[in-house]
Amino acid sequence: MYPKVSTSPPPSSPTFGRSSNSSPLPEPAVHRSHANSAVWQRTSKSAVKKCSNFVHRLFHLNQMDFEFAFWQMIYLFLSPSKVYRNVVYRKQTKNQYSRDDPAFLVLLGVWFVISSTGLSIVLRLPFISFIKFLFWVVFIDCIAVGCIVATLFWFIANKYLRKPDSINSEDVEWGFAFDVHLNAFFPPLLILHVFQLFFFNVLINHDWFIARLFGNTLWAIAVIYYLYITFLGYSSLPHLHRTQTLLYPLIPLLFFYIVTLISGINICRAILDFYNYRVY
Repeated sequence: MYPKVSTSPPPSSPTFGRSSNSSPLPEPAVHRSHANSAVWQRTSKSAVKKCSNFVHRLFHLNQMDFEFAFWQMIYLFLSPSKVYRNVVYRKQTKNQYSRDDPAFLVLLGVWFVISSTGLSIVLRLPFISFIKFLFWVVFIDCIAVGCIVATLFWFIANKYLRKPDSINSEDVEWGFAFDVHLNAFFPPLLILHVFQLFFFNVLINHDWFIARLFGNTLWAIAVIYYLYITFLGYSSLPHLHRTQTLLYPLIPLLFFYIVTLISGINICRAILDFYNYRVY
């Protein structure tokens, strides 16, 4: 068992008293007295070893830095760029860009349960259907689809976005690509699976134009959040360039958004009808 190191932010605020180039988040928990030697020890870790350590820490809550993960979730909404300001710091201290602390994943799991419970109430799902729905959202929507999307961005980044003078340097870690996906997935989860619920029966679930406009706009905002946070994630890596190309899908998104409004497609209602269908 390892001692839990306090990571409370300074009394003033997590954003005050720091330079513009430093992370506004509370500093992650590390054994600072052994930091220098630990850096060199971590350089020899393989990807398998890192994954093994990550899974091992999933079963030791007292080793997780929940405060740091909580602040990350807040900043993903308020100022997503600040979340990635500690990426280089993590590489310098732990020899990896991806997370080695599963606290964010655990908190994300809590939000999955909360949002799935709310959706089950709105859709009036029985308990068995709630379990099926939770399974679909976690293992299909987030993990399975996330692995596909993360692999796609990982391939694009390594193949097309590396700087010319970085050909023989480090690759983008797949674990970092999946981390970026989890970061980008969180705001859409709360927008579409929590915030939307308060308006579904009273507004969205109607044939009015305003209902369609409101629901489709929520989906557009969620997708914009996902693409923007993904762009910020890859832009934080010093050996990548031209990462603005990751924002190009916003152009067809705008076109699709206009088409759905004109053609009478209510995306929110269609998706929730699909959720209903696949859990029965």
